[in-house]
Amino acid sequence: MSAANISTPYRAMVTSPSIAASEAGAQVLRDGGTAIEAVVATASVLAVTYPHFCGIGGDAVWMVADRTGKVSSFLGIGQAALDAKCDAGVPIALRGPASTLTTACTVDSWQHALDHSARNWGGTRKLADLIEPAITLAENGFPVSKSQCFWLDFRKDDYRNWPGFADIFAPNGRTPKAGDTFIQPYLAESLKLIAKNGARDFYEGELATRIAKGLGKVGSPIRARDLQLTRTRTADAVSLEYGNVTLFAPPAPTQGLATLMTMGILRELGTKYWDESNPDHFHLVVEAIKRAFLERDRICDPDGTNLDFSDMLGADTLRKNAADIATDHAMEWPHPFRHGDTVFLAATDAQGNCASVLQSTYFDWGSGVVAGNTGIVWQNRGAAFSTIDGHPNQLKPGKRPFYTLNPGLALRNGKPCLLYGTQGADGQPQTLAMLLTRLIDFGLSPADALARPRFLLGKTFSDSRDSLKLEADAGPTVFAELKNRGHILREIEAQSALAGQAGIIRIAPDGNVDGAHDPRSDGAAIGII
Repeated sequence: MSAANISTPYRAMVTSPSIAASEAGAQVLRDGGTAIEAVVATASVLAVTYPHFCGIGGDAVWMVADRTGKVSSFLGIGQAALDAKCDAGVPIALRGPASTLTTACTVDSWQHALDHSARNWGGTRKLADLIEPAITLAENGFPVSKSQCFWLDFRKDDYRNWPGFADIFAPNGRTPKAGDTFIQPYLAESLKLIAKNGARDFYEGELATRIAKGLGKVGSPIRARDLQLTRTRTADAVSLEYGNVTLFAPPAPTQGLATLMTMGILRELGTKYWDESNPDHFHLVVEAIKRAFLERDRICDPDGTNLDFSDMLGADTLRKNAADIATDHAMEWPHPFRHGDTVFLAATDAQGNCASVLQSTYFDWGSGVVAGNTGIVWQNRGAAFSTIDGHPNQLKPGKRPFYTLNPGLALRNGKPCLLYGTQGADGQPQTLAMLLTRLIDFGLSPADALARPRFLLGKTFSDSRDSLKLEADAGPTVFAELKNRGHILREIEAQSALAGQAGIIRIAPDGNVDGAHDPRSDGAAIGII
Protein backbone atom coordinates (compact mmCIF):
# COMPACT_ATOMS: atom_id res chain seq x y z
CA MET A 1 0.00 0.00 0.00
CA SER A 2 2.87 2.34 0.71
CA ALA A 3 3.64 3.14 -2.91
CA ALA A 4 0.71 1.70 -4.80
CA ASN A 5 -0.91 4.19 -7.09
CA ILE A 6 -4.38 5.12 -5.83
CA SER A 7 -6.54 5.86 -8.87
CA THR A 8 -9.85 7.57 -9.53
CA PRO A 9 -12.81 7.64 -8.83
CA TYR A 10 -11.83 8.55 -5.29
CA ARG A 11 -13.24 11.88 -4.12
CA ALA A 12 -11.26 12.21 -0.87
CA MET A 13 -7.95 10.89 0.41
CA VAL A 14 -5.52 10.85 3.32
CA THR A 15 -1.83 9.92 3.26
CA SER A 16 0.71 9.37 6.06
CA PRO A 17 3.71 7.15 6.91
CA SER A 18 1.58 4.90 9.19
CA ILE A 19 -1.26 2.69 7.98
CA ALA A 20 -3.02 2.97 11.36
CA ALA A 21 -2.78 6.76 11.23
CA SER A 22 -4.03 6.94 7.64
CA GLU A 23 -6.95 4.70 8.53
CA ALA A 24 -7.94 6.98 11.44
CA GLY A 25 -8.05 9.93 9.05
CA ALA A 26 -9.83 7.94 6.36
CA GLN A 27 -12.61 7.06 8.79
CA VAL A 28 -13.18 10.75 9.47
CA LEU A 29 -13.49 11.36 5.73
CA ARG A 30 -15.91 8.42 5.36
CA ASP A 31 -18.06 10.00 8.07
CA GLY A 32 -18.17 13.28 6.13
CA GLY A 33 -15.49 15.14 8.07
CA THR A 34 -13.26 17.85 6.67
CA ALA A 35 -9.68 17.47 5.52
CA ILE A 36 -8.45 19.31 8.62
CA GLU A 37 -10.44 16.99 10.90
CA ALA A 38 -8.99 13.98 9.09
CA VAL A 39 -5.47 15.34 9.47
CA VAL A 40 -5.93 15.94 13.22
CA ALA A 41 -7.07 12.34 13.68
CA THR A 42 -4.12 11.12 11.60
CA ALA A 43 -1.63 13.39 13.36
CA SER A 44 -2.70 12.29 16.83
CA VAL A 45 -2.26 8.63 15.92
CA LEU A 46 1.16 9.38 14.45
CA ALA A 47 2.09 11.00 17.79
CA VAL A 48 1.55 7.53 19.27
CA THR A 49 2.69 5.14 16.54
CA TYR A 50 5.66 7.16 15.22
CA PRO A 51 7.24 8.48 18.46
CA HIS A 52 10.72 8.42 16.92
CA PHE A 53 9.77 11.11 14.38
CA CYS A 54 6.96 13.13 15.94
CA GLY A 55 4.81 13.59 19.03
CA ILE A 56 2.90 16.09 21.13
CA GLY A 57 6.21 17.31 22.51
CA GLY A 58 7.03 18.80 19.10
CA ASP A 59 5.77 21.27 16.52
CA ALA A 60 3.66 21.26 13.37
CA VAL A 61 3.50 23.41 10.24
CA TRP A 62 0.33 23.47 8.16
CA MET A 63 -0.64 24.52 4.65
CA VAL A 64 -4.39 24.57 3.98
CA ALA A 65 -6.52 25.56 1.02
CA ASP A 66 -10.24 25.59 0.45
CA ARG A 67 -11.90 24.52 -2.79
CA THR A 68 -11.83 28.11 -4.09
CA GLY A 69 -8.03 28.25 -3.79
CA LYS A 70 -7.78 30.42 -0.65
CA VAL A 71 -4.47 29.40 0.94
CA SER A 72 -3.33 29.83 4.56
CA SER A 73 -0.36 28.71 6.59
CA PHE A 74 -0.54 27.77 10.27
CA LEU A 75 2.82 27.95 12.04
CA GLY A 76 2.60 25.73 15.11
CA ILE A 77 6.14 26.61 16.19
CA GLY A 78 7.21 26.85 19.82
CA GLN A 79 9.37 29.73 21.02
CA ALA A 80 12.58 29.81 23.05
CA ALA A 81 12.09 29.77 26.82
CA LEU A 82 12.37 33.13 28.55
CA ASP A 83 15.23 31.67 30.62
CA ALA A 84 16.97 30.10 27.61
CA LYS A 85 20.60 31.06 27.31
CA CYS A 86 23.87 29.71 25.96
CA ASP A 87 27.41 31.02 25.98
CA ALA A 88 28.35 32.95 22.85
CA GLY A 89 30.08 30.75 20.30
CA VAL A 90 29.49 27.55 22.26
CA PRO A 91 27.40 25.07 20.25
CA ILE A 92 24.00 24.20 21.67
CA ALA A 93 23.67 20.64 22.96
CA LEU A 94 22.00 18.36 20.44
CA ARG A 95 20.41 16.07 23.04
CA GLY A 96 19.42 16.09 26.67
CA PRO A 97 17.94 18.83 28.88
CA ALA A 98 20.23 21.55 27.46
CA SER A 99 18.60 21.02 24.04
CA THR A 100 15.05 21.49 25.36
CA LEU A 101 15.10 25.23 24.75
CA THR A 102 11.78 25.70 22.92
CA THR A 103 8.17 24.96 23.76
CA ALA A 104 6.00 22.54 21.77
CA CYS A 105 3.10 23.78 19.65
CA THR A 106 1.66 20.68 17.97
CA VAL A 107 -1.38 20.32 20.22
CA ASP A 108 -2.24 24.01 19.95
CA SER A 109 -1.95 23.74 16.15
CA TRP A 110 -4.54 20.94 16.12
CA GLN A 111 -7.13 23.14 17.82
CA HIS A 112 -6.12 26.19 15.78
CA ALA A 113 -6.74 24.22 12.59
CA LEU A 114 -10.03 22.82 13.88
CA ASP A 115 -11.22 26.33 14.67
CA HIS A 116 -10.44 27.28 11.05
CA SER A 117 -12.34 24.21 9.86
CA ALA A 118 -15.38 25.12 11.96
CA ARG A 119 -15.39 28.77 10.86
CA ASN A 120 -14.75 28.24 7.16
CA TRP A 121 -15.41 24.63 6.13
CA GLY A 122 -18.44 23.67 8.23
CA GLY A 123 -16.41 21.37 10.46
CA THR A 124 -18.22 19.92 13.47
CA ARG A 125 -15.82 17.35 14.96
CA LYS A 126 -14.39 17.97 18.43
CA LEU A 127 -10.75 17.41 19.32
CA ALA A 128 -11.71 14.89 22.01
CA ASP A 129 -13.45 12.66 19.47
CA LEU A 130 -10.73 12.95 16.85
CA ILE A 131 -7.94 11.87 19.21
CA GLU A 132 -9.87 8.92 20.65
CA PRO A 133 -8.18 6.39 18.29
CA ALA A 134 -4.78 7.69 19.43
CA ILE A 135 -5.76 7.28 23.08
CA THR A 136 -6.90 3.71 22.43
CA LEU A 137 -3.63 2.79 20.71
CA ALA A 138 -1.52 4.36 23.45
CA GLU A 139 -3.52 2.62 26.18
CA ASN A 140 -4.05 -0.81 24.63
CA GLY A 141 -0.95 -0.98 22.47
CA PHE A 142 -0.11 -1.48 18.81
CA PRO A 143 2.46 -3.52 16.80
CA VAL A 144 5.70 -1.55 16.95
CA SER A 145 6.98 -0.57 13.50
CA LYS A 146 10.23 -1.57 11.85
CA SER A 147 11.07 2.11 11.62
CA GLN A 148 10.79 2.62 15.39
CA CYS A 149 12.93 -0.45 16.06
CA PHE A 150 15.56 0.75 13.59
CA TRP A 151 15.90 4.15 15.27
CA LEU A 152 15.97 2.62 18.75
CA ASP A 153 18.78 0.32 17.69
CA PHE A 154 20.56 3.20 15.95
CA ARG A 155 20.57 5.19 19.21
CA LYS A 156 21.22 2.29 21.57
CA ASP A 157 24.54 3.74 22.72
CA ASP A 158 22.95 7.12 23.45
CA TYR A 159 19.49 6.72 24.91
CA ARG A 160 20.60 5.21 28.21
CA ASN A 161 21.62 8.74 29.16
CA TRP A 162 18.33 10.38 28.16
CA PRO A 163 16.14 11.17 31.20
CA GLY A 164 13.17 8.82 31.46
CA PHE A 165 13.57 7.49 27.93
CA ALA A 166 14.68 3.89 28.38
CA ASP A 167 11.95 3.16 30.93
CA ILE A 168 9.32 3.76 28.24
CA PHE A 169 10.94 2.68 24.99
CA ALA A 170 13.31 -0.07 26.16
CA PRO A 171 11.87 -1.32 29.49
CA ASN A 172 13.98 -3.78 31.48
CA GLY A 173 16.84 -3.09 29.09
CA ARG A 174 15.07 -4.79 26.19
CA THR A 175 14.61 -3.16 22.81
CA PRO A 176 11.32 -4.28 21.28
CA LYS A 177 11.17 -6.17 18.01
CA ALA A 178 8.99 -5.22 15.07
CA GLY A 179 5.49 -6.51 15.68
CA ASP A 180 5.78 -6.54 19.47
CA THR A 181 2.91 -4.81 21.27
CA PHE A 182 3.97 -1.39 22.50
CA ILE A 183 1.94 0.33 25.23
CA GLN A 184 2.33 3.93 26.44
CA PRO A 185 0.10 4.38 29.51
CA TYR A 186 1.55 7.75 30.56
CA LEU A 187 1.07 9.19 27.09
CA ALA A 188 -2.47 7.81 27.07
CA GLU A 189 -3.16 9.71 30.31
CA SER A 190 -1.78 12.92 28.81
CA LEU A 191 -4.00 12.54 25.73
CA LYS A 192 -6.99 11.88 28.00
CA LEU A 193 -6.37 15.17 29.80
CA ILE A 194 -6.33 16.96 26.43
CA ALA A 195 -9.57 15.21 25.46
CA LYS A 196 -11.21 16.10 28.76
CA ASN A 197 -10.01 19.68 29.20
CA GLY A 198 -9.14 20.82 25.69
CA ALA A 199 -5.91 21.58 23.84
CA ARG A 200 -4.95 24.44 26.16
CA ASP A 201 -4.62 21.99 29.07
CA PHE A 202 -1.22 21.23 27.53
CA TYR A 203 -0.27 24.87 28.08
CA GLU A 204 -2.31 26.17 31.01
CA GLY A 205 -3.91 23.25 32.86
CA GLU A 206 -3.13 20.10 34.78
CA LEU A 207 -1.04 18.63 31.98
CA ALA A 208 0.95 21.86 31.68
CA THR A 209 1.77 21.64 35.39
CA ARG A 210 3.03 18.08 34.96
CA ILE A 211 5.08 19.03 31.89
CA ALA A 212 6.71 22.05 33.53
CA LYS A 213 7.51 20.05 36.65
CA GLY A 214 9.02 17.17 34.68
CA LEU A 215 11.15 19.39 32.44
CA GLY A 216 12.27 21.59 35.33
CA LYS A 217 13.34 18.56 37.35
CA VAL A 218 15.92 17.54 34.72
CA GLY A 219 17.23 21.08 34.19
CA SER A 220 15.29 22.38 31.19
CA PRO A 221 14.77 26.18 31.12
CA ILE A 222 11.12 25.74 30.07
CA ARG A 223 8.68 26.97 32.71
CA ALA A 224 4.89 27.17 33.05
CA ARG A 225 4.90 30.76 31.76
CA ASP A 226 6.60 29.63 28.54
CA LEU A 227 3.88 27.08 27.89
CA GLN A 228 1.21 29.72 28.50
CA LEU A 229 2.74 31.97 25.85
CA THR A 230 2.79 29.27 23.15
CA ARG A 231 0.38 29.95 20.29
CA THR A 232 -0.05 28.90 16.66
CA ARG A 233 0.06 31.76 14.16
CA THR A 234 -1.78 32.14 10.89
CA ALA A 235 0.57 33.55 8.25
CA ASP A 236 0.52 34.40 4.56
CA ALA A 237 2.10 31.67 2.48
CA VAL A 238 4.86 32.40 -0.04
CA SER A 239 4.34 31.37 -3.65
CA LEU A 240 6.01 30.85 -7.02
CA GLU A 241 4.66 30.31 -10.52
CA TYR A 242 6.08 27.12 -12.02
CA GLY A 243 4.83 25.74 -15.31
CA ASN A 244 1.05 25.75 -15.22
CA VAL A 245 0.76 25.71 -11.43
CA THR A 246 1.37 28.02 -8.49
CA LEU A 247 3.47 26.47 -5.73
CA PHE A 248 2.81 27.53 -2.13
CA ALA A 249 5.03 27.09 0.92
CA PRO A 250 5.04 28.32 4.54
CA PRO A 251 6.93 31.61 5.15
CA ALA A 252 9.90 32.38 7.40
CA PRO A 253 11.11 31.10 9.76
CA THR A 254 10.65 27.92 7.66
CA GLN A 255 12.78 26.88 4.71
CA GLY A 256 9.78 27.05 2.39
CA LEU A 257 11.55 29.95 0.68
CA ALA A 258 14.52 27.67 -0.10
CA THR A 259 12.27 25.08 -1.72
CA LEU A 260 10.57 27.71 -3.88
CA MET A 261 13.90 29.34 -4.73
CA THR A 262 15.16 25.97 -5.97
CA MET A 263 12.11 25.59 -8.17
CA GLY A 264 12.46 29.19 -9.40
CA ILE A 265 16.04 28.59 -10.48
CA LEU A 266 14.98 25.42 -12.32
CA ARG A 267 12.19 27.40 -14.00
CA GLU A 268 14.75 29.89 -15.28
CA LEU A 269 16.95 27.08 -16.61
CA GLY A 270 14.03 25.45 -18.42
CA THR A 271 13.78 21.78 -19.38
CA LYS A 272 15.68 22.08 -22.65
CA TYR A 273 18.70 20.48 -20.96
CA TRP A 274 17.04 17.48 -19.39
CA ASP A 275 14.84 14.45 -19.54
CA GLU A 276 13.39 12.72 -16.51
CA SER A 277 16.13 11.08 -14.42
CA ASN A 278 18.87 11.65 -16.98
CA PRO A 279 22.24 13.07 -15.79
CA ASP A 280 21.16 16.65 -16.55
CA HIS A 281 18.04 16.28 -14.41
CA PHE A 282 20.06 15.23 -11.36
CA HIS A 283 22.88 17.69 -12.01
CA LEU A 284 20.68 20.77 -12.44
CA VAL A 285 18.50 20.02 -9.42
CA VAL A 286 21.60 19.49 -7.26
CA GLU A 287 23.15 22.74 -8.48
CA ALA A 288 19.91 24.68 -7.91
CA ILE A 289 19.72 23.29 -4.37
CA LYS A 290 23.26 24.51 -3.66
CA ARG A 291 22.40 28.08 -4.65
CA ALA A 292 19.22 28.07 -2.57
CA PHE A 293 21.04 26.68 0.46
CA LEU A 294 23.65 29.42 0.28
CA GLU A 295 20.82 31.97 0.61
CA ARG A 296 18.92 29.96 3.25
CA ASP A 297 21.14 30.78 6.23
CA ARG A 298 19.65 34.26 6.56
CA ILE A 299 16.12 32.93 7.12
CA CYS A 300 15.05 33.51 10.71
CA ASP A 301 12.10 34.54 12.86
CA PRO A 302 10.72 37.62 11.05
CA ASP A 303 9.64 39.14 14.37
CA GLY A 304 12.23 41.60 15.61
CA THR A 305 14.36 41.70 12.46
CA ASN A 306 14.65 44.10 9.54
CA LEU A 307 15.88 41.41 7.19
CA ASP A 308 13.92 40.98 3.97
CA PHE A 309 13.74 37.42 2.68
CA SER A 310 11.39 38.13 -0.22
CA ASP A 311 14.22 38.85 -2.65
CA MET A 312 15.07 35.12 -2.58
CA LEU A 313 12.19 34.72 -5.04
CA GLY A 314 12.87 37.92 -6.99
CA ALA A 315 13.29 37.63 -10.75
CA ASP A 316 16.82 39.08 -10.69
CA THR A 317 17.93 36.69 -7.94
CA LEU A 318 16.55 33.65 -9.73
CA ARG A 319 18.02 34.62 -13.10
CA LYS A 320 21.44 35.39 -11.57
CA ASN A 321 21.60 32.04 -9.79
CA ALA A 322 20.43 30.14 -12.85
CA ALA A 323 23.11 31.86 -14.96
CA ASP A 324 25.72 30.85 -12.38
CA ILE A 325 25.05 27.15 -12.94
CA ALA A 326 27.35 25.36 -15.35
CA THR A 327 25.82 22.41 -17.16
CA ASP A 328 29.16 20.60 -17.43
CA HIS A 329 30.63 20.88 -13.92
CA ALA A 330 29.56 21.00 -10.28
CA MET A 331 30.06 23.75 -7.73
CA GLU A 332 32.31 22.66 -4.87
CA TRP A 333 30.19 22.00 -1.84
CA PRO A 334 31.06 22.42 1.82
CA HIS A 335 27.95 23.46 3.74
CA PRO A 336 26.60 22.99 7.30
CA PHE A 337 24.22 20.06 7.58
CA ARG A 338 20.99 20.13 9.56
CA HIS A 339 19.73 16.86 11.03
CA GLY A 340 16.04 16.24 11.38
CA ASP A 341 13.23 13.76 11.10
CA THR A 342 9.53 14.33 10.81
CA VAL A 343 6.34 12.96 9.29
CA PHE A 344 4.31 14.25 6.37
CA LEU A 345 0.56 13.82 6.30
CA ALA A 346 -2.15 15.29 4.10
CA ALA A 347 -5.81 15.01 3.28
CA THR A 348 -8.39 16.32 0.85
CA ASP A 349 -12.11 16.01 1.49
CA ALA A 350 -15.10 15.51 -0.78
CA GLN A 351 -15.74 19.27 -0.81
CA GLY A 352 -12.28 19.97 -2.25
CA ASN A 353 -10.70 21.42 0.90
CA CYS A 354 -7.09 20.40 1.57
CA ALA A 355 -4.51 20.22 4.36
CA SER A 356 -0.79 19.51 3.95
CA VAL A 357 1.14 19.11 7.23
CA LEU A 358 4.53 18.27 8.70
CA GLN A 359 4.77 17.27 12.36
CA SER A 360 8.10 16.83 14.08
CA THR A 361 10.27 16.60 17.19
CA TYR A 362 13.29 17.63 15.03
CA PHE A 363 15.91 14.84 15.42
CA ASP A 364 14.81 11.24 15.64
CA TRP A 365 13.59 10.98 19.26
CA GLY A 366 13.91 14.75 19.66
CA SER A 367 15.90 15.74 22.73
CA GLY A 368 15.49 12.25 24.18
CA VAL A 369 14.05 13.86 27.33
CA VAL A 370 10.71 12.58 28.64
CA ALA A 371 8.78 15.28 30.50
CA GLY A 372 8.29 13.65 33.89
CA ASN A 373 5.42 11.16 34.09
CA THR A 374 3.63 12.48 31.00
CA GLY A 375 5.10 10.03 28.49
CA ILE A 376 5.88 13.02 26.27
CA VAL A 377 9.25 13.08 24.48
CA TRP A 378 10.30 16.72 24.13
CA GLN A 379 11.74 18.17 20.96
CA ASN A 380 15.26 19.56 20.55
CA ARG A 381 14.32 22.24 18.03
CA GLY A 382 16.36 24.72 20.08
CA ALA A 383 19.45 23.05 18.63
CA ALA A 384 18.60 24.83 15.36
CA PHE A 385 19.55 28.18 16.92
CA SER A 386 22.98 29.76 16.52
CA THR A 387 25.09 31.07 19.41
CA ILE A 388 27.15 33.35 17.15
CA ASP A 389 26.68 37.02 18.03
CA GLY A 390 24.78 38.86 15.31
CA HIS A 391 23.69 35.72 13.45
CA PRO A 392 20.12 36.08 12.09
CA ASN A 393 19.15 32.87 13.88
CA GLN A 394 20.91 33.69 17.17
CA LEU A 395 19.22 32.27 20.26
CA LYS A 396 17.13 34.83 22.15
CA PRO A 397 14.35 34.36 24.71
CA GLY A 398 10.92 34.17 23.10
CA LYS A 399 12.33 33.78 19.58
CA ARG A 400 11.29 31.06 17.12
CA PRO A 401 14.16 29.09 15.51
CA PHE A 402 14.83 28.55 11.82
CA TYR A 403 12.58 25.72 10.72
CA THR A 404 13.19 22.94 8.21
CA LEU A 405 9.51 21.95 8.00
CA ASN A 406 7.91 23.07 4.74
CA PRO A 407 4.83 21.17 3.58
CA GLY A 408 3.56 22.31 0.20
CA LEU A 409 0.53 22.58 -1.98
CA ALA A 410 -0.11 23.77 -5.51
CA LEU A 411 -3.00 25.40 -7.33
CA ARG A 412 -3.87 25.06 -11.01
CA ASN A 413 -6.33 27.56 -12.45
CA GLY A 414 -6.97 28.75 -8.92
CA LYS A 415 -7.95 25.31 -7.53
CA PRO A 416 -5.91 22.87 -5.38
CA CYS A 417 -4.17 20.27 -7.53
CA LEU A 418 -1.23 18.91 -5.48
CA LEU A 419 -0.45 18.28 -1.80
CA TYR A 420 3.11 17.18 -1.03
CA GLY A 421 5.80 17.03 1.62
CA THR A 422 8.56 14.87 3.01
CA GLN A 423 10.59 13.93 6.04
CA GLY A 424 14.28 14.85 6.00
CA ALA A 425 15.41 18.31 7.25
CA ASP A 426 18.03 19.43 4.67
CA GLY A 427 16.70 16.71 2.40
CA GLN A 428 13.22 18.23 2.20
CA PRO A 429 13.86 20.79 -0.58
CA GLN A 430 15.96 18.20 -2.40
CA THR A 431 13.28 15.52 -2.37
CA LEU A 432 10.53 18.01 -3.20
CA ALA A 433 12.43 19.40 -6.21
CA MET A 434 12.80 15.93 -7.69
CA LEU A 435 9.16 15.08 -7.02
CA LEU A 436 7.77 18.34 -8.36
CA THR A 437 9.79 18.23 -11.57
CA ARG A 438 8.60 14.67 -12.14
CA LEU A 439 4.98 15.53 -11.43
CA ILE A 440 4.81 18.85 -13.29
CA ASP A 441 7.47 18.75 -16.01
CA PHE A 442 7.31 15.05 -16.87
CA GLY A 443 3.74 14.11 -15.92
CA LEU A 444 4.54 11.12 -13.72
CA SER A 445 1.89 9.76 -11.37
CA PRO A 446 2.38 10.24 -7.60
CA ALA A 447 3.38 6.60 -7.14
CA ASP A 448 5.85 6.65 -10.04
CA ALA A 449 7.36 9.97 -8.94
CA LEU A 450 7.89 8.61 -5.42
CA ALA A 451 9.41 5.34 -6.60
CA ARG A 452 12.03 6.90 -8.88
CA PRO A 453 15.64 7.34 -7.65
CA ARG A 454 16.58 10.38 -5.56
CA PHE A 455 19.64 11.93 -3.93
CA LEU A 456 20.78 13.62 -0.74
CA LEU A 457 23.47 16.31 -0.79
CA GLY A 458 25.58 16.84 2.32
CA LYS A 459 26.49 15.15 5.57
CA THR A 460 24.30 12.46 7.10
CA PHE A 461 24.27 10.36 10.26
CA SER A 462 26.40 7.75 8.51
CA ASP A 463 28.63 9.94 6.34
CA SER A 464 30.46 13.03 7.63
CA ARG A 465 31.51 14.16 4.14
CA ASP A 466 29.68 16.66 1.95
CA SER A 467 29.17 14.04 -0.75
CA LEU A 468 26.24 13.57 -3.09
CA LYS A 469 24.42 10.41 -1.98
CA LEU A 470 22.68 8.86 -4.98
CA GLU A 471 20.37 5.86 -4.95
CA ALA A 472 21.81 2.89 -6.81
CA ASP A 473 18.92 2.56 -9.25
CA ALA A 474 19.82 5.91 -10.84
CA GLY A 475 21.97 3.71 -13.08
CA PRO A 476 25.62 3.55 -14.24
CA THR A 477 25.25 6.24 -16.91
CA VAL A 478 24.05 8.81 -14.39
CA PHE A 479 26.78 7.89 -11.91
CA ALA A 480 29.51 8.10 -14.55
CA GLU A 481 28.34 11.41 -15.99
CA LEU A 482 27.88 13.09 -12.60
CA LYS A 483 31.34 11.95 -11.58
CA ASN A 484 32.75 13.45 -14.79
CA ARG A 485 31.11 16.76 -13.87
CA GLY A 486 32.93 16.84 -10.55
CA HIS A 487 30.29 15.58 -8.12
CA ILE A 488 31.72 13.65 -5.17
CA LEU A 489 29.45 10.63 -5.21
CA ARG A 490 28.50 7.99 -2.73
CA GLU A 491 26.18 5.21 -3.80
CA ILE A 492 23.35 4.36 -1.40
CA GLU A 493 20.87 1.54 -1.73
CA ALA A 494 17.78 1.93 -3.87
CA GLN A 495 14.75 3.14 -1.87
CA SER A 496 17.09 4.33 0.88
CA ALA A 497 15.64 5.90 4.05
CA LEU A 498 18.25 8.66 3.60
CA ALA A 499 16.30 9.90 0.55
CA GLY A 500 13.27 10.93 2.61
CA GLN A 501 9.76 9.63 3.22
CA ALA A 502 7.37 11.68 1.13
CA GLY A 503 3.68 11.70 0.35
CA ILE A 504 1.63 13.11 -2.53
CA ILE A 505 -2.07 13.66 -3.21
CA ARG A 506 -3.04 14.81 -6.71
CA ILE A 507 -6.43 16.38 -7.44
CA ALA A 508 -7.79 16.36 -10.99
CA PRO A 509 -9.90 19.21 -12.41
CA ASP A 510 -13.02 17.04 -12.06
CA GLY A 511 -12.33 16.56 -8.34
CA ASN A 512 -11.11 12.97 -8.54
CA VAL A 513 -7.94 12.22 -6.60
CA ASP A 514 -5.03 9.83 -6.63
CA GLY A 515 -1.96 9.64 -4.44
CA ALA A 516 0.63 7.54 -2.67
CA HIS A 517 3.01 7.45 0.25
CA ASP A 518 6.67 6.70 -0.16
CA PRO A 519 7.88 3.11 -0.69
CA ARG A 520 10.68 4.14 1.71
CA SER A 521 8.12 4.27 4.55
CA ASP A 522 5.51 2.06 6.22
CA GLY A 523 2.69 4.36 5.17
CA ALA A 524 -0.36 4.42 3.00
CA ALA A 525 -2.58 6.66 0.92
CA ILE A 526 -6.22 5.69 1.47
CA GLY A 527 -8.86 6.91 -0.96
CA ILE A 528 -12.55 7.44 -0.16
CA ILE A 529 -15.22 6.92 -2.83
